[in-house]
Amino acid sequence: MDIHHRHNPFERYADDSVIHCRSKKDADRLRIELEKRLSEFGLELHPTKTRIVYCKDDDRQEDYPETKFDFLGYTFRPRRSKNKYGKHFINFTPAVSNTAKKSMQQEIHDWRMHLKSDLALEDLSHMFNPILRGWVNYYGLFYKSECILYSNR
Repeated sequence: MDIHHRHNPFERYADDSVIHCRSKKDADRLRIELEKRLSEFGLELHPTKTRIVYCKDDDRQEDYPETKFDFLGYTFRPRRSKNKYGKHFINFTPAVSNTAKKSMQQEIHDWRMHLKSDLALEDLSHMFNPILRGWVNYYGLFYKSECILYSNR
């Protein structure tokens, strides 16, 4: 990517990646090139995970079937934002994904805190604060209101 596609910023983690293209035409062409390159090594793009997503916002208002995707526990999609002057606009940004929320909820449920009534609040905080702090530090970077640890739901 660095050699042949410098104009396409990309992020990769393990076998997942996101590649940014300026147009659908560029995305289609890059997909074909990637399929060809991977096939040289006996590899292929995942048939259901590989998709072209339109990053819809106030500057890009066309209609496409795919306007959101999940990557590293975040869902990237159009969201209402507010600028420093208080004006609202639509921005394509990340927030904690529903899958990550369910995973956190399940882990909290598995702590079975209702069975730990013999422990002091300080003991519970020593047990669970490192995990909660990690979630807040990771998922709280964008749209804190979407994180289950901040919401009033």
